[in-house]
Amino acid sequence: MGIVTPIILVSIVGVVAGVGLTLAAKFMAVPVDETAVKIRECLPGANCGGCGFAGCDDYAAALAADPTIAPNMCAPGGAAAAAGIAAVLGVEAGSSEPMVARVHCTGANGVAKESMEYQGFSTCAAAKGFFGGPGQCKNACIGFGDCVAACKYDAIQVVNGVAWVDMEQCVACGACTKACPNSLIRLVPKKSRVWVGCSSTDPGKITRQVCDAGCIACKLCEKACKFEAIKVENNHAVIDPDKCKNCGLCAKACPRHIIHMIPRKPVAPKAAAAAPAKEEAPAKEAAPVKETAPVKEEAPVKEAAPEKAEAPAQEVPAKEEAPAKDE
Repeated sequence: MGIVTPIILVSIVGVVAGVGLTLAAKFMAVPVDETAVKIRECLPGANCGGCGFAGCDDYAAALAADPTIAPNMCAPGGAAAAAGIAAVLGVEAGSSEPMVARVHCTGANGVAKESMEYQGFSTCAAAKGFFGGPGQCKNACIGFGDCVAACKYDAIQVVNGVAWVDMEQCVACGACTKACPNSLIRLVPKKSRVWVGCSSTDPGKITRQVCDAGCIACKLCEKACKFEAIKVENNHAVIDPDKCKNCGLCAKACPRHIIHMIPRKPVAPKAAAAAPAKEEAPAKEAAPVKETAPVKEEAPVKEAAPEKAEAPAQEVPAKEEAPAKDE
């Protein structure tokens, strides 16, 4: 009896607790919108906030509550996510233009001059709060990699003191744009291949003194552009991607070479460079073999080397001279 009593008491407590939890789950349950659940399954779950909402769950709930919200606002999900959401809501997905993050600064180490040796916390935000950063240009990339830490797709890294974006890895979530204290990183259409590698707001005279790759606001790019796609604003050139035709005239006109042109096929130059190497390799190997092989074989006959083309003529006199030596 001493063992049975505790077992009965524990069983009764378990039953009561089970009934209580069941009733609580029934009467205190939060209603779930099945539409929001289906929409959430179409989203990648990056929770980057690039759509303007707090995360994927918030965006899905907003879409379920208001179908007029555009279903193509998820940059990481791209066209696939937009099509899935549109199918759930029964609306058109609409056009979703691929975007990519781009860093508007080329002030690498040794190019942008420094004003001090910073020894504080190794974050761009901390360095920015200390007299605007270690560089003389207060609009340059600080280079401690706050953007790298913010990116969940390993699409950005700091190379030679400046952030660099891998266009193939970038999903345009916008996390790096929010992390940059100097607002150097912006989302632009992926089709836009011309970009300005400077965001300096200093006059041209000062820019020349603090950076070797800074825009001096000479406006030669403006004059060269036939589509009014580039303007000098706040002492640096700014490109309107909607007007830009990727002609590259502004890049050619820039005396500071800070307007850059991205190749149509970034991989093609590597393949083209490798192709000649493969073609030239056999040529270089074959050439020495043809020229040096006879020399190595006829090394003792150094005087006859110039008459390589008349090899048979050398053998005939050799036969005539042999009897002359016997006489």
